[in-house]
Amino acid sequence: MAYAYLLKPNGQERGGSLTEILVVLVIVGVLAALAGPSYKAVTARTQARSVAAEIASKLRLTRQLAMARRERLLVQFDRSRQSLIFMRADSGDVLEEYHYADKGVVLEEPSAGPNVLFYSSGRAATATTIVILDTGRRAVTLTISITARVSVS
Repeated sequence: MAYAYLLKPNGQERGGSLTEILVVLVIVGVLAALAGPSYKAVTARTQARSVAAEIASKLRLTRQLAMARRERLLVQFDRSRQSLIFMRADSGDVLEEYHYADKGVVLEEPSAGPNVLFYSSGRAATATTIVILDTGRRAVTLTISITARVSVS
């Protein structure tokens, strides 16, 4: 009795023909083909925003570290190696390196040059803007103010 809904009144099993199944598969295939490019664009945009958030977080941490250690810290944007290098400004000791090469984004050179310097007071040497482009050339912008406030837009 549990399978009674599968049976026609005359006792035969109910099911779809091969043609009906193929029509459904074609419709699903067309919908998937239409959704594919849109999905790729959303994925690329999300990846760019994720990289922007990671870089913003690392810049904020660098600012906090400069204040806590009472020293100047430098962030160097190395576009040829597709990385950010966090170092002590006075001694040149590298604290960390962040690679974005495998993230599918391109960073344009910061507007104030390839280096961002954080003072022990928590301020930045210059205000700068960093543009992060996804594979579709859509931009996410990071802005570092003179007070070292980092914002993503």
